[in-house]
Amino acid sequence: MVHKDVLNENSVVGFIGIGVMGKSMAGHILSKGYKVLVYTRTQEKAEELVKQGAVWKQSVADIATEANIVITMVGYPYDVEEVYLGENGLLAHAKEGTYFIDMTTSTPSLATKIYEEAKQKGLYSLDAPVSGGDVGAKEARLAIMVGGDEEVFEACKPLFEIMGENIVYQGPAGSGQHTKMCNQIAIASNMIGVAEAMVYAKKSGLDPETVLKSISTGAAGSWSLSNLAPRMIAGNFEPGFYIKHFIKDMGIALEEAKAMGMDTPGLELAIQMYEELAEKGEENSGTQAIYKLWD
Repeated sequence: MVHKDVLNENSVVGFIGIGVMGKSMAGHILSKGYKVLVYTRTQEKAEELVKQGAVWKQSVADIATEANIVITMVGYPYDVEEVYLGENGLLAHAKEGTYFIDMTTSTPSLATKIYEEAKQKGLYSLDAPVSGGDVGAKEARLAIMVGGDEEVFEACKPLFEIMGENIVYQGPAGSGQHTKMCNQIAIASNMIGVAEAMVYAKKSGLDPETVLKSISTGAAGSWSLSNLAPRMIAGNFEPGFYIKHFIKDMGIALEEAKAMGMDTPGLELAIQMYEELAEKGEENSGTQAIYKLWD
């Protein structure tokens, strides 16, 4: 089959999962004039989008029967499995030719399973996790890493371009999720370094904000240093990305690495520290709350 661009004036986009990031992502699609159907377990989270013109649906199945493109941005792999493969899930109720894009950070094996089951039913599936947090979602500057069939990716690219900037096709089904694991492994150790640096600056009597001016553009520069260190300094631990979800992601990465016979000491230290934070009641804080372990 030749895949044309999925977006046109007749497109109906379903969006499942209106959380910290999903709300902004769905909002960008809506702002471009496309019909957007929304469903999330807590209906109040979708109220703002409904006021802007999105249509609330009562279930995942209702979205599947009406939309020709469905994006999911839910919490955990078990949520993804239920939404796609459950009795009342997307694949059981979708019209032939529907495009599915899972933007949740989930397991590569589940992404492959969904792809294979979708293919058997004449449906198209991509795994397309994102990086950039709440700020990237709000500003439509997300990095989007995509696995699946390349021609399906090309057909969906105009949709990705509404939500992000750095959009890269990584390979067959599961490749987007494996790439996101690389992303999370890199962030895990980096977050420890960022927090240590900011606490060191404070304890040595320096002004942490002035320190940031020097180090954020040099060799130490990183997204976390530029975007999350200022929140640490300000005592703002609101979630751009939840600790509980970061622990989930690191757990997936740890399992995948072990399955490949790979040691990941930096990742192991980070997950241990974040689990300690969660035990202290910080699981719904942003990842920058790692700062609290020192300060």
